[in-house]
Amino acid sequence: MTPWEIHGVELANCNCATGCPCQFMSLPTHGNCEAVAAFAIDSGHFGGVDLSGTKAAMVVQWPGPIHEGDGKMQIIVDEAASPEQRDALFKIMTGEDTEEMATMWWVFSAMAPHKLETLVKPISLSMDMAARKGSISVPGVFETEAGPITNPVTGAEHRARIDLPHGFEFRVAEIGKGTTKTSGEIRLSNTTDSHVHMVEIHMTGQGVLDAA
Repeated sequence: MTPWEIHGVELANCNCATGCPCQFMSLPTHGNCEAVAAFAIDSGHFGGVDLSGTKAAMVVQWPGPIHEGDGKMQIIVDEAASPEQRDALFKIMTGEDTEEMATMWWVFSAMAPHKLETLVKPISLSMDMAARKGSISVPGVFETEAGPITNPVTGAEHRARIDLPHGFEFRVAEIGKGTTKTSGEIRLSNTTDSHVHMVEIHMTGQGVLDAA
């Protein structure tokens, strides 16, 4: 296996209620899972390929819970990446050179046999974890706006986090709400004011690292 390691951030929006039951071993809110996510890699490598400064995104959709499979996946790699970086990111995000069940990408890929053509497009990702605010823009594919949870009575911002000591996507996530509008081949239908998580990613082909 080609050794790889990445450090960066992720912003994801799925169709579940805030907090996402999947994080607590429960079935998804609406019986199925659909989501978008974008990743900005601050530093990392895939073998001898430097991945620092690269970005990628994905759109995924399942007819039921993820573990039942039969899902669709489309990966997008930022147009600024070199051909070697694009190939490396594709391999990481489809679970290649990764131990079984070690990362969310391995799981998503294994449960999504219907893989659409990988796209090369500009990816814009902004994220302020402390403020729980962010946005993603992938022209012609999807647009996401995210913000903090608010108190339904007072309107005040509310902060909540999910701590997963053995998580295969993250260890700690800041939770918010977001809305995604899709315009690509995979159309999501229920991502309005739904679950958002913002996380730091520290990962290798063996799984999540506890510290950068």
